[in-house]
Amino acid sequence: MADSPAPANPAEPTNHTDRPVYVIGGGPGGLAAAYALRARGLRAVVLEKSDRVGASWRRHYDRLHLHTTRRLSGLPGLPMPRRFGRWVSRDNMVRYLEKYAEHHELEIVTGVEVSRIDRSPDGTGWLLHATGGRELTGAAVVVATGYNHTPRIPDWPGRDTYTGELLHAADYRNAKPFTDRDVLVVGIGNTGAEIAVDLVEGGASRVRLSVRTAPHIVRRTTAGWAAQYTAVLVRRLPVGLVDRLARPVAKLSVPDLSAHGLPRPDTGLYSRVTEGSIPVQDVGLIDAVRKGRVEIVAAVEAFEDGKVVLADGTRVEPDAMIAATGYRRALEGLVGHLDVLDPHGKPVVHGARTPDNARGLFFTGYANPISGMLRELAIDAEKIAKVIARDGGRQVSRLPRLT
Repeated sequence: MADSPAPANPAEPTNHTDRPVYVIGGGPGGLAAAYALRARGLRAVVLEKSDRVGASWRRHYDRLHLHTTRRLSGLPGLPMPRRFGRWVSRDNMVRYLEKYAEHHELEIVTGVEVSRIDRSPDGTGWLLHATGGRELTGAAVVVATGYNHTPRIPDWPGRDTYTGELLHAADYRNAKPFTDRDVLVVGIGNTGAEIAVDLVEGGASRVRLSVRTAPHIVRRTTAGWAAQYTAVLVRRLPVGLVDRLARPVAKLSVPDLSAHGLPRPDTGLYSRVTEGSIPVQDVGLIDAVRKGRVEIVAAVEAFEDGKVVLADGTRVEPDAMIAATGYRRALEGLVGHLDVLDPHGKPVVHGARTPDNARGLFFTGYANPISGMLRELAIDAEKIAKVIARDGGRQVSRLPRLT
């Protein structure tokens, strides 16, 4: 891997075939895209703002394991080792990404953050403005800065009056700092649900889970059959059909938790997915809620006199709050001026498709598919590389042939 950045402000190359494909982000999506390009003989340079690959994975909480199976989570060209088990841990995921970069001899430049992407002056490529005044010209660009880029905490009214500890889930590592403390977890996505269970098992005196909209909950595995397998099978089916099929399965596999404040959702499972809401995979939440170890409470509305005001008018005063309230993609500064984002800041196209007004600019990893993020990143990488090799490969610098 490269360990020093490209020279500052390089001269515009006279030969357009001197330009690599720049991949922004050294996570799974960026590494997979770089390998897929390299496998086609094209030079790809990964620009990673941190000092190591897989930076976001290193920051995840200790308990984290993939909710997708090892076999369906590997990236192109290197399966995950069987010793990692069926549900890969955070630490093993980091080891895998490090090995992946090393095994494929990817060209990775660390400590370089790209702040803005523009068309190159001659209109034949892309100009990247990066750390230290660098200007790098590429034949194409793959943006892979990640779905979970910038933590988001709602600007609740009166938040500054709260005297307890407030942190985003991105800063949560384990339950040890919360032993014998009253903790309110806000948000019942997979992260919030798993942190709530971790706190209970780690010795918190009381754990409440604030829920605005009841989620769909699915078993991670049933009789050895992973939920991901079903998700892959139904992904291309009509939304309404999947909604209808999912209802009886949910009633058979997941108990009714209405008496505990968690009713069954009134909208279909796949309809929710199309709106960006992935089902919660059960890793202990169902039992914790049934036993009263995790208390379901209403959504957080505001703070008043240091107390948390919930949507039902209840006021609670936890020692600490953990906001599992999601992330922003934070792409506006990078590409917002190119008219390639929708009103929510999401790329208008994804994967192998490239915007009509920005040919050669690709995005990967900005959706949260039901079939598994890593699986889809691997598929997208191959498709993106194929398009670049077909449509712009003659403008990309080539790797030397092995003799």
